[in-house]
Amino acid sequence: MVTVNPIRRALVPVDPGAAQRLCSPNYDEFQSDREIWDLLQVQPESVLRVTMPHCNAPHADEMLGDGSPEALAIGAEKMAQLVASSSTRVIESALFLYEIVDPARPGVRQIGLGGMAPTDDIRTEATPDGVIIRNEGIREEKARGRADLIEATSAIIGTVNLSVDDATGKLLNALQDYADGRACDFEAIDKEDSSAHRIWIVTAADEIASLRGSLAAEPHAYVADGNHRSAAAAMRGTGEFLTVFFPAHTMGLAPYNRLVAAPGITRAHLEKALRESFEIESLDLPEYQPDEVHEIGLYLEGAWLKLVPRDSAFDDSNAAQSIDSDIVQRHLFAGVLGIEDPRAKELTFVGGNRDAAYLRAEVDAGRHDLAVTLAPVTIDQFIEVCRQNRIMPPKSTWFQPKIRSGLVMALLG
Repeated sequence: MVTVNPIRRALVPVDPGAAQRLCSPNYDEFQSDREIWDLLQVQPESVLRVTMPHCNAPHADEMLGDGSPEALAIGAEKMAQLVASSSTRVIESALFLYEIVDPARPGVRQIGLGGMAPTDDIRTEATPDGVIIRNEGIREEKARGRADLIEATSAIIGTVNLSVDDATGKLLNALQDYADGRACDFEAIDKEDSSAHRIWIVTAADEIASLRGSLAAEPHAYVADGNHRSAAAAMRGTGEFLTVFFPAHTMGLAPYNRLVAAPGITRAHLEKALRESFEIESLDLPEYQPDEVHEIGLYLEGAWLKLVPRDSAFDDSNAAQSIDSDIVQRHLFAGVLGIEDPRAKELTFVGGNRDAAYLRAEVDAGRHDLAVTLAPVTIDQFIEVCRQNRIMPPKSTWFQPKIRSGLVMALLG
């Protein structure tokens, strides 16, 4: 049984205008601290001033160290200002509905149920029967940094994206019925992809009980985005983490590509080294972003190659090994380039908010030596990895559109 609890003290924007000013992409959607600093110059009320306080500096060259005591102190100060701001209000004992209206998916209605999930429900070695299944390894130092921020600010702003099977459609129907019954409390528009993010606050006890009951019919939930955010809450000892549960079949997945530093590598060497594991085709295209699983793009020396893994390149009974990013890691990065660590500094992960033209330009400019483009992981692949209790390859899933930070926050204490 999957459980969601009301947020004891929820901090929310007072209206759509405030929501637009406050909300932002999650901190891990940016390629650099400089991008965050740039956004804060045009959106100074953004919650990034709290979630990435080291970037909240008068000048770009004055940014502090991430996680430093000075930065955490700024985060605490900015959080106090946010609570006292006329742009926010506190609501007690509330769930919320979160709908993402994505113009790129006009036939799909993505709507989820938000609140607090128990950290004890996360499946770990200590809690093997936990109903919330992680699928990504946790880097303790990264989770510790988020935990320190929770401690400093007495708040949870980062929201974990959880998916559930909802095989019967009961949850989605319940959420749609509620949302269709009244206008949302506020919404914000993501100016990058034009998606609308709508929030309904639920405080009536009977409505909370009904929605919780619809979710409780689910046997498991899967962490789609926010493994480190859930781990941070567990480290902090809050007992709960802020989350939204979405029916899995309504969620969108975008490509998660790679830029690679491999000085001296040549196309001729790669083609020769990769032929045992891949069928290789030269492409006369300006950009190549695969749409189908097991079709992989490789760009270097001003041209694209299409790689198709041979049957011998992976074990199709192993859901994690069948993911294209794992195939590329084993046969290209480790097998040919000697990059054994899938999180090595030679690899730059580029999410679905950047296209193949961006990758090509980075290689052509000499900032990287080659680019790899991958088709999006399918939701069925993602769930099968979870069901097999395996770990997804690092940086393999980019759910799109992503939840915006700052639309609903949890105050602690």
